[in-house]
Amino acid sequence: MWVARRFISLVAKRGQYGLLQRPQGLLPEVELRYLQCTCCWRSQVPMAGFETLNAALSSAPCKDDNRSLDQYYTADQRAVILQLLNNGTESELAGVKLLRGRKSVNIVDYRTRNGPFKTLESLINVPLLKHKSAVIVFNSILNPPKEKKKVKVQLAKFIRPDVDRSWLEEANSVVSIVCGTNKIAWAHVDRGMNVLEWQHQDCYNFMKGAYLASSYLEDISSVVSHLPSADFFIVEKPSISLQNTTLFPVMAHMRTVEAMLFALLEPNHSQPAAASAPKVLNMMRTAVGRHFGLMVGESRTSGAQTVRQMMTKSVTQQLPQVTFPRELLVKYRDSFQMGSRSRGEELCDALLQAVAFYELLGESN
Repeated sequence: MWVARRFISLVAKRGQYGLLQRPQGLLPEVELRYLQCTCCWRSQVPMAGFETLNAALSSAPCKDDNRSLDQYYTADQRAVILQLLNNGTESELAGVKLLRGRKSVNIVDYRTRNGPFKTLESLINVPLLKHKSAVIVFNSILNPPKEKKKVKVQLAKFIRPDVDRSWLEEANSVVSIVCGTNKIAWAHVDRGMNVLEWQHQDCYNFMKGAYLASSYLEDISSVVSHLPSADFFIVEKPSISLQNTTLFPVMAHMRTVEAMLFALLEPNHSQPAAASAPKVLNMMRTAVGRHFGLMVGESRTSGAQTVRQMMTKSVTQQLPQVTFPRELLVKYRDSFQMGSRSRGEELCDALLQAVAFYELLGESN
């Protein structure tokens, strides 16, 4: 009976230590606060405001939440940014951080349809560009990366076998040859960076059945019969790791084609004369990739975009890097588009190898 009376009195009590009332001071009051995002001032992350996190949290939303992108840059800075965004070509925009690839194309398309950008804030209307990426783009325009000082390239680093430099410097033209898994492409380029011939030929017997030597010889002999005459034939040296056993069939294929090209193109099959230069040379695939900035780690990416830029400059610039005949521009104008199933990688590699040969030869001088 005493227990029942005691329980009822505790329930009815309205004091600090009532049974059905939460004791004060044992748990902190939870207050909604905002974690300030260091990447974008428009982002706020709500969190519980425990006292231990007070140093990282503020008790109010960011005061700059409604400020536009233009308010974070001076008038001179905005002028510099808008000058490039409104007047830069696709290749010039691609040199800005985060704009390489589809974003630079989207910027050109957007300003063609809607006119020049009048504010920095309007850039976020371009597909694939949001506030965070826009800030990185603006800062990259205002603080462009410093150009790396070119290091003198040793001739032996990209040309094999060793050959006297004077022979290479006297060459009037070279034929660059690149082998794929089902075709061989070549580019005939002279010392003035004029493309004289540029084509490929399908090889239907490649990587079929038991790699019959007679079948390979038939296809490669057909290619050699169509090659133009030149001072040197530059055959690409692929960079396939011996440790990657899954690519052993491809490596065996490449080595077979390479050996047959050397045998068929080199006129001195027996002991070469001491005073004559070798007719066929190897050029390292990785050296070409590094020259054009196509290397990602130890892997080489596609050179299609680089070739498209060369073709565009051949028409728009008075002194282009490479000069293409009109018929080749018309023939291959749609061959290297992004997303295409057949982008002509062998054609791209053959041309880039010929251009890199002359440019690296000049840098190593």
